[in-house]
Amino acid sequence: MCTQVKSPEKSTPTQKLTSMENSNKKIVNPYYSRTDRTKLNVPNSEWKKILDPDVYAVAREAGTERPGTGKYNVYDELGEYYCAVCGNHLFRSDAKFSSTCGWPSFFEADKEGTAYNRDTTYGMERVEVVCKRCDSHLGHVFNDGPPPTGNRYCMNSVSLDFVPDSEKTASK
Repeated sequence: MCTQVKSPEKSTPTQKLTSMENSNKKIVNPYYSRTDRTKLNVPNSEWKKILDPDVYAVAREAGTERPGTGKYNVYDELGEYYCAVCGNHLFRSDAKFSSTCGWPSFFEADKEGTAYNRDTTYGMERVEVVCKRCDSHLGHVFNDGPPPTGNRYCMNSVSLDFVPDSEKTASK
């Protein structure tokens, strides 16, 4: 299971959790590129200044968004998925399927875009999926997916950016 949801810290009524979509503060990310695959070696102290707090918590601290809350969980537009941190290509929408696990799921990843780590947190043995370019946490991969690979890449929406095919063809 991909259930490593961290409990949010208790907040006072005056504190609010920020979300990437509601954030009015836009900081330009100088490391974001959809074409450059050069390995990045950026310290977390720098990422913390650049990234939205929700993205930072998941991508750089290996957190997990609550199941069923991600914007790409139930999403079926054709296009490409990129790392929300650095812009590296990760998935094609043709490989997305409805797993009903609460997170966007894919049966195949871009081999040049993803890397894997052993994850033994929470008393489980899992395989963590990270961006090959910036080492940001994306989610986990399991061997209970559909053909042709049998894999289920269970990803966090907040770690993903999506570009629809319609946007690519309109810019040509």
